[in-house]
Amino acid sequence: MSLLTTIEQKLRDALEPAHLEVVNESHMHKGPKDAETHFKVVVVSDRFEGLAAVRRHQLVYGALGDELRMRKGIHALAITSRTPTEWASLPEANVSPKCAGVGK
Repeated sequence: MSLLTTIEQKLRDALEPAHLEVVNESHMHKGPKDAETHFKVVVVSDRFEGLAAVRRHQLVYGALGDELRMRKGIHALAITSRTPTEWASLPEANVSPKCAGVGK
């Protein structure tokens, strides 16, 4: 199973999202062409209601703990975490930062 598929399944199980996007952005970074190291996730869940962004991200990190600790797991994770109401008023993901190592 690919790391992307594992991320999707773990976030679905942990957060029961109304909307979920997992994007492999490894191609935007230095490394092998087929790498699975840099991801962007967009998670829309009722579980985020009343939580600050830091706590929302902690829930995502908690769901993906094993993948974040693996030597060949997730190296970078860009997170957009919204409630369904927030997503309805702003259905756009945060822009991922550019990699400082590309092009050097």
